[in-house]
Amino acid sequence: MLALARKLALGITLAGAMIGAANAAGALAVGACGAYGYGFDYSKAADARAAAMRKCTGGHCRIVGVVRLGCAAMAVDAKNPCGSYGWALNSHLGMAENLSMQRCAQFGGRECVVRAWACDEKG
Repeated sequence: MLALARKLALGITLAGAMIGAANAAGALAVGACGAYGYGFDYSKAADARAAAMRKCTGGHCRIVGVVRLGCAAMAVDAKNPCGSYGWALNSHLGMAENLSMQRCAQFGGRECVVRAWACDEKG
């Protein structure tokens, strides 16, 4: 009987953790010259946005996206970080990175590299 009670308690604890993860929110902020900030695994999107803005230390920072159970990536031109950049949000990190580099190249970047990336709990 005690073993059954322990298993039930563990199941309730795991279910609570999964519900918390399902509600995880993240945000990405980008700014001038490769500046970025991110906030991930927050319970509220507003908290994730605020964290991203606090961490973005460059000028002209703005929130470019909010994710739930996903990833964000930002790419800049390695030769000119104050020039072209791109960012992307996707459920898979690799896709977010690829899309951010493609967008950097679309806007004139010649040697785009991923400068920052982050995923929330499940991304």
